[in-house]
Formats: sequence, C-alpha cells, structure tokens
Amino acid sequence: MWRYGLLLSRQRHVAEDLVQATCVRALERAGQFESGTRMDRWLMSILHSVWLNEVRARRVRQGQGTMEGEEVLSFDGEYAAQTHVLAAQVIRRVDALPEAQRETVFLAYVEGLSYREVAEVLQVPIGTVMSRLAAARGKLAEYPPLHSVPTPSSGERR
Repeated sequence: MWRYGLLLSRQRHVAEDLVQATCVRALERAGQFESGTRMDRWLMSILHSVWLNEVRARRVRQGQGTMEGEEVLSFDGEYAAQTHVLAAQVIRRVDALPEAQRETVFLAYVEGLSYREVAEVLQVPIGTVMSRLAAARGKLAEYPPLHSVPTPSSGERR
C-alpha cells in the first residue's frame, strides 16, 4: 500500500498518511469486506479513493491538484550508482506518462494485479485498463533504449 501511496503522492510523508487513512477507513468499514476476496485489492481500492478525496480537497482549499516530490534512492558503489541511474531513467519515463496511465502501469506491472483487479481498484471498465496500458506501452516505446547495467562480478561489493 505504501508503494502505491508513494506513486500517487510522490512524497513519503503523504504516502504514510495515505496508508494510515486507508487502515482507519478499512477498520471503520470492515463489514463491507467480502469474504473470499483479496484483502490487498480491497485496501488498494480504499487507498485510491482516499487519494482522490485528498486531491479534490486540496483543489478546493488551495487550487492545486498535483504535488511535486522526488523519490530518494540511496546507493553504495559503482554498480549501485549505475543501477540508480537506470532506475531513475525508467522512473522519469513512467512519471512522464499521464496520471491515469501511470497508476495503471504501477498496479499492473509493479503490484502484479490482473487487468480485472486493476479495473476494480481504479473503478473503471477493464477495457479502459487495457487501453491505458496499450497507450502507456506505446508512449514508452517511443523512447530510445536504456543502457544496461553490467552485472557485478562475484568478488565486487555492492
């Protein structure tokens, strides 16, 4: 949940607040959870709803709908530095996607949700999920190839 919160908010402290608010709401609405379904998917849906409510509230209060923030990645050594550079390139490319595509890519490819599960979390038709993923893949394919990171030899430290 925290990773999804971080993806949406792009700020660690906001992600933590989102997870806390999600847990509170889940406890308040525990009776709405359906036995036999996946709790993690239910919680992701709640988190998404909490986030949308927060964005709407910020727009009303401050006239802002987006928040900026950079992801902090620490690294040690040359391999880690190269990996960081590659990861940063991927993150920049995914961050450049429209928000709806970025969320869909995250849920499908990072969290490993099925298209149907992504549709349930985002409360959109499954065709919309497929369309967003196709558009995101098309956009990402327009970029030049990334430089690969060499694998460290067994004697090297990370």
